[in-house]
Amino acid sequence: MGTTLESTDEQMRELLERLHEEYPDTTISLRFSNRLELLIAVVLSAQCTDERVNTVTAGLFEKYETAEDYASASQDELAEDISSITYYNSKAGYIRDACSQIIDEHDGEVPDSMSALTDLPGVGRKTANVVLQHGHDVVEGIVVDTHVQRLTRRLGITDQHRPEAIEQELMTVVPEGEWVQFTHLLISHGRAVCSARNPTCSACVLEDICPSSKLDSQVDLDSGESWDSGSGA
Repeated sequence: MGTTLESTDEQMRELLERLHEEYPDTTISLRFSNRLELLIAVVLSAQCTDERVNTVTAGLFEKYETAEDYASASQDELAEDISSITYYNSKAGYIRDACSQIIDEHDGEVPDSMSALTDLPGVGRKTANVVLQHGHDVVEGIVVDTHVQRLTRRLGITDQHRPEAIEQELMTVVPEGEWVQFTHLLISHGRAVCSARNPTCSACVLEDICPSSKLDSQVDLDSGESWDSGSGA
């Protein structure tokens, strides 16, 4: 029976405790060996699976090693190199332009501030947060990807829709020391159990505190639609 706990803080504490136990070793799944590779991988991962990105970057990172390599590549060649990635033409343009800016304004090094990162073409707060956390060991916020957005709404933690608004709300209820792991925990749970179309509520360690549970609720709080309408049935 899915019922939220009395307060958002209590809901959050219980969520963290259970997910840490369920996914004790969760971490970033993108493969990279330096900050530039991390930036490229995160840009490529927008609306694309990390598994696909890792497959593509295995060869990409051998061919392109520096910001200069990406900036000097032709649009057509780079687009072809990432052609199995969603929106590959746009992403090739973002990468070339971002690397040109990194050369011109940051001496070829990936910057280490939120403002400088989000000033790069194709880089928003989500990408910047990932690069800061895993490339510079700087934690300024919470990465809100599609899994985090979906699960926090389903669990009644937020009713915001925009990732930026969700992040600001989460920063008030997620303990600061958990800001990095919180994202990895929800991504792991979203992939394993709480999928967008067909969550396996019967196997969910959060089912009894989830107001969107199909075992007890008629409505998915993320989509606002009835489970019977096809949003998750």
